[in-house]
Amino acid sequence: MINKNSKIFIAGHNGMIGSAILRKLKLEGYKKLYFKSKKSLDLKDQLKVKNYLKKIRPDAVILAAAKVGGIEANNLKRGEFIYDNIAIQNNVIHYSYLAGVKNLIFLGSSCVYPKLSKQPIKENYLLSGYLEKTNEPYALAKIAGISLCESYNIQYNLNYKSLMPCNAYGINDTYDPKRSHFFPALIKKITDSIKYKKKNIYIWGDGSQRRELIFSDDVADAAIFFLKKKTKDTIINIGTGYDKTINQYAKIVMKYFNVDFKIIHQKKKLTGTPRKLLDVSLAKKYGWKYKTSLNEGISKTVDDYLKKNSSK
Repeated sequence: MINKNSKIFIAGHNGMIGSAILRKLKLEGYKKLYFKSKKSLDLKDQLKVKNYLKKIRPDAVILAAAKVGGIEANNLKRGEFIYDNIAIQNNVIHYSYLAGVKNLIFLGSSCVYPKLSKQPIKENYLLSGYLEKTNEPYALAKIAGISLCESYNIQYNLNYKSLMPCNAYGINDTYDPKRSHFFPALIKKITDSIKYKKKNIYIWGDGSQRRELIFSDDVADAAIFFLKKKTKDTIINIGTGYDKTINQYAKIVMKYFNVDFKIIHQKKKLTGTPRKLLDVSLAKKYGWKYKTSLNEGISKTVDDYLKKNSSK
């Protein structure tokens, strides 16, 4: 049973989701929290991960570490995305088991589902069709992580769960145009147009692609909730149950800044899956639901972005 005195290792505590998890655990009064920077513990290094987990012997592990990026980064660095993520997952999951860890949360991604999946996407649609080609290596790595957790549960009687969040955004997000996901990219494009007095923004594709967004603090809330919750299911979707087009999101962010730029569509650019809307009925059945509205999430995210980029 996980409680406030349990030793919890957060892998990837500096990332957007990992930092949200760490903040929430501290806020809720958990005292024995373990985390290491990438410099001091390279999770791709098998021996270092083995020795560290053997040394601290945590009661639970939350695996939020991953090599992540937007559609362009995924497509250009395919080898890195599959190798790095499989290495991180294998090391943390396997050596958690050897260190006696019974409870683990693995953060997957909605990109594990087929490109043309039925909507909304249920957990059992996994491996029911072809993946989106541009992020296939990343998706395959995440699928391997899901399978590793399931296989260890069966063979070793563990409680390792895989959570599949939809498109997450929030504090500590990445805004680098070459690595960011679509929503932080929108925020940067719009704020740059304001800063440089431009009259338009560019959107990849025709903007009709539909995406479901969830604030990072809600993903953190789900990770902690399901770490403590006994469930029969080990793959659980985490989302809001609502989606919008990229064009609609652009207009929402522009409205937040009280601007109305012309949207220029770059139809030859990569666009990814036409729609990704998760069926979140299973998470609701267990008693979890998102809390942060889109407007509140945008406000917190933009404040964080402006604070960190005010001098640039």
